[in-house]
Amino acid sequence: MRKSHPVRRVVLATAATVSGVVLLLSLKPASDPAAASAAGAAPQQTAAGQESPQGGTQGAPAGSGTVTGDAAQTQYGAVQVRLTVSGGKITKAEAVQAPKGGLSDQKTQLAVPKLNQEAVAAGTADIDAVSGATYTSEGYQKSLQSALDKMKSASPGAAGSAGSAGSAEARTVTGKAVQTQYGPVQVRITVNGGKITKAEAVQAPKGGLSDQKTQLAVPKLNQEAVAAGTADIDAVSGATYTSEGYQKSLQSALDQAGG
Repeated sequence: MRKSHPVRRVVLATAATVSGVVLLLSLKPASDPAAASAAGAAPQQTAAGQESPQGGTQGAPAGSGTVTGDAAQTQYGAVQVRLTVSGGKITKAEAVQAPKGGLSDQKTQLAVPKLNQEAVAAGTADIDAVSGATYTSEGYQKSLQSALDKMKSASPGAAGSAGSAGSAEARTVTGKAVQTQYGPVQVRITVNGGKITKAEAVQAPKGGLSDQKTQLAVPKLNQEAVAAGTADIDAVSGATYTSEGYQKSLQSALDQAGG
């Protein structure tokens, strides 16, 4: 048998090696970025147009909390509405004040639950009056509108550049109306940075001698509330009942404001 030539064996071995390398390269996955680009593939994306969790679009909804409208006086008593808001929408409505006593109790029990439901469903004060409880319905609508106005004024969009700068937002909170021997007293405060910047009585005894006492006492009580930052303020001499009612309503407002 004729022996193979050594040079021929070397050539055959080299050819086999080159063929193997070419075969391996052709089987290499195309997951390599350079290979994908060369093939004209688009860069991989997580999802078209989707922002990362840090993008801000998935943050906590604005306009959340509890807001109390001003008390609206009616022929049969005051009506005051408190709203619970989440994401700028009303999730709960309740009357913290409503006419009571005698026939008013029946009308209140009939009207208020319906008005609460309508307020949540409508999201506005444009709700129907309950038949047989016209005065209560009108008072409810007025207080509801007041609460909605406060909700809008407290929204982040109304804070302007001050809010974007990170400063604390001013909030307006109305305390519960406190009944005294001469009439209800109700305090509304403006709070900024955890401090009272303004205090005012939205309700106070009136008529006859009460007018004089209210004009004497309320300005002093307002000043003391701002200066003290608490409900621990001195009663005004000669206006004890008004002062006590003021302190209680002021404490109610501070409780709502978390102060």
